[in-house]
Amino acid sequence: MSRFTLPPENVLRAREDLVLDHFRDEVRQDWDATLSTFPHPCYELIPQMTVHDGDAEVREYYRTTRVAFPDQDHEIIALRHSTDAVIVEFWLLGTHKGPLGTIPATGGRHRTRMTAYFLFDDHDNLVTERIYFDQLTVLRQVLAGIGAPLPRRLFTLVRVLRGLLALSSGAGDARLRDTAPPDFVR
Repeated sequence: MSRFTLPPENVLRAREDLVLDHFRDEVRQDWDATLSTFPHPCYELIPQMTVHDGDAEVREYYRTTRVAFPDQDHEIIALRHSTDAVIVEFWLLGTHKGPLGTIPATGGRHRTRMTAYFLFDDHDNLVTERIYFDQLTVLRQVLAGIGAPLPRRLFTLVRVLRGLLALSSGAGDARLRDTAPPDFVR
């Protein structure tokens, strides 16, 4: 199919239904149902240059993010179609109630605007969820949960900053870093 031609309406509707089911099942934390939307689950978190590839890695991603943000939810802003993707703009919401890796809970609540590309293969199977967002927006909001810099809170702030440095170290996943330009031959 040409990159200039959208699939037929019934294909776009089926993709959209699958993506909306995916969102609903994530909020319900029904991981089996969420994972069933992929033949092989794969999440790409662009701000962190991280890939969670396969059932075990994606389940661990779900577990760690829900430990950190057990009330995670979303508000869809817009949904768009392309030749090979459903693109969703949404607000992600949650309260930082548990550790996120080495970042301790701050109690801060965030509402962060994000975009997710749900990529489909030539057989209309969902193959990747690629997520874009501004990490500093999340950080600014969850740090507000620490409050005034009392000695105990200052210690938490230092631990948060160390955790963030640990998350941002490294070159990132080569699958996201080492890209080739597209061929725009007409």
